[in-house]
Amino acid sequence: MSLNNGFDKATEEQEPPAWDTLRSLCKTNLKHFNSHQDEAGMRIKGALLVLIDTLENIRSTYAEISRIAPLFDFDENTPGNGYRSFLFLVDKCIIHSTLVCQELDYQKNSMLFRKSYHMREIEAYSQLLASLCTCLQHIKTLYSWQEANEDERSLFHDNHTAQELLNQAENINQYCFYGRCLGFQFCDSMKIVLKVVSVGMASFSELFYANGTLFGRCSNSLQYLLDPEARARRIVTISQHADISFCQAFWHLNESDLILSLPQIVMPALAINQLISIPPEEMEFPTLSGLTIKIPIPSSHIGKKPIHVRLLSSKRRIGMIGSGSVKGLLADQCDALLIHCHGGGFVAQSSRSHEAYMRTWTQELDVPILSIDYSLAPEAPYPRAVEEVLYAYVWALKHADSLLGSTAKRVILVGDSAGANLNLVTTIRCLELNIRLPDGIFMAYTPVLVDVIPSPARLLCLSDPILPFGFMMRCLKAYAAMDPKQEQWENESVDELVEIDKLDTESFAEVSESDLIALALSPTGDNDQNNLKLASLPSDSTLNSVSLTDVDVIEGTENSLEEAKSQEYVKRFLDIYRNSRFGSTVPIFNRAKSSESNVINDTKSWSFFNWNSNKDNKIKIPRHLEMKGGKDISEEFTFTVPKDVYLSPYRASDSLLKRFPPIKILSLDLDPCLDDCVMFARKLKSMGKSVTLDILPGLPHGFLNFSVVSKEAYEGSLVCVKRIRELLETLPQVCSNLMEFSCCF
Repeated sequence: MSLNNGFDKATEEQEPPAWDTLRSLCKTNLKHFNSHQDEAGMRIKGALLVLIDTLENIRSTYAEISRIAPLFDFDENTPGNGYRSFLFLVDKCIIHSTLVCQELDYQKNSMLFRKSYHMREIEAYSQLLASLCTCLQHIKTLYSWQEANEDERSLFHDNHTAQELLNQAENINQYCFYGRCLGFQFCDSMKIVLKVVSVGMASFSELFYANGTLFGRCSNSLQYLLDPEARARRIVTISQHADISFCQAFWHLNESDLILSLPQIVMPALAINQLISIPPEEMEFPTLSGLTIKIPIPSSHIGKKPIHVRLLSSKRRIGMIGSGSVKGLLADQCDALLIHCHGGGFVAQSSRSHEAYMRTWTQELDVPILSIDYSLAPEAPYPRAVEEVLYAYVWALKHADSLLGSTAKRVILVGDSAGANLNLVTTIRCLELNIRLPDGIFMAYTPVLVDVIPSPARLLCLSDPILPFGFMMRCLKAYAAMDPKQEQWENESVDELVEIDKLDTESFAEVSESDLIALALSPTGDNDQNNLKLASLPSDSTLNSVSLTDVDVIEGTENSLEEAKSQEYVKRFLDIYRNSRFGSTVPIFNRAKSSESNVINDTKSWSFFNWNSNKDNKIKIPRHLEMKGGKDISEEFTFTVPKDVYLSPYRASDSLLKRFPPIKILSLDLDPCLDDCVMFARKLKSMGKSVTLDILPGLPHGFLNFSVVSKEAYEGSLVCVKRIRELLETLPQVCSNLMEFSCCF
């Protein structure tokens, strides 16, 4: 049976009721402004005509995708995939457009009516709806690439090239997503946050690239706050031309003292917040078959270096670093341990920037969390982080009772985005090495197929204020792209231990082997004078670190008639728009004006993302960004990614995935990684594995980092807590030789 059965028939009855409301409001306002011949009045009429026409043009496509979308859900109780996401974007756009038209209708006869303001508002949403109409056409194209049969529906299109993905974005107007309509698709609390983030991104770029004079940079920053169109132009420019160093620098701002102080003020206090440095020394570990293996020391690209991990706990526990000589009662060792990997696109952030939600997790779950600060790309690209997370995982199992205050009877891997990807790869490595598996995995908005492969949800990054397309591609390129210059590291052997960075802002206190032995012999610390070093380490809200170098000695269908009619309306609107002062600064629908006439020139004079390269283009790429770009954007974003299971856990064999522990997956209805999570959950479910999938509405990628400032984000964090608790309460599958395994500690 073909999936296309019945999809070619237009279905007028499936048009949502809100569409007719918007159409009626547009016609009502058109009647009022029909006699207005001033510039603002003509532009309002043009925008209203575009809204009416786009509603007609989008109907059949919307209906077709509405029928397609349910075919790709995880199950009937969990609707969600990239097809549904774009339908939701259209729904939200129509709702907001209706509100704008209602406000226009209500205010149009008022003495305080600001025609220019309403003109810009209605124009912005007419552009937005027209862009979403283009997006739906591309979504139809993606579906046409679907070659699997009914029982093997896939959201990934692995048989198509990266250039085809780039071409999908070529004629989509991005500016409308970052101007007045910024964050229209998200919940109310996130709209304010995202506007602050976007203004901050545009302003920070002025400082980062030293654009003009100091006064000019300050003036531009103020303009980004007051002028949504200027902000949109700057953000799109940054997405297209800023290099990976800008992404790293901007995302690193959330580790500033001001940002880091917020969790300490409003989130639960921690008894233990320690940074530990794991030395890169030879470490042996027992296998499940009773043998002993050596865990590979991370050495790719940057040689042997210590690995930093952060221990967070709401209680001081017996056998926990920082609690050895503390007077008073200590809590018993916890039977569970959470091992966490942070997100950040493999290139940015650390355990500090993820404290906002980890403080809540350790408090709500009453379980210590060990967060791994793996090395970041591009300085340490793949497979460095994979090596470090595996090494830190094994180290944690060996030292759970002596340093982490846990018996590690249950070990759960938790992480978001890139960090969760590394957790999945670590599980695969454990299976291959035949060592102890985690007892469960919790993963949030995770890329499981790290490659330049089209999927409906991945096109959402064209409208995402947190993860723009350019940022996502540069992170992928920095971490996973094949680079001949980096291959020399694979053949080099670095024998000497690289010293800890002297510029680290956190001090390191040395702990000798005798201190560790004393801690084990006298875990409560009473009347013990040999543990003064451990006792002297403050471990509440102050971030401290302990070096364990001395401790671990072991270790296309065309609708020609409708489109012709549509183009007449669009052309009329564009003519009005282009000839206005406002139209000279922001391109709509990405058309170039002919130098010989006022006719729209259909020749594509722009490059990737519709950036016009003609001399007549009014938008200028900032000089410093242009210098850093250096080459065509589509050429820059065309690169090869290894089809490696350690990059893409989705590519793991069925035999490996069938041996995975229970998995809880959380994603978001507007996340570019949504299809990754849906496909991975479906794959595990088809094998009979224990897997759940939650898809939260109205939140952006990386929402956990905003749990301090958004009510909905905080509630989403509590959903994560609920799922992790379910994993903790699930009895681990103990094999016969696990008792023998535990005796090795």
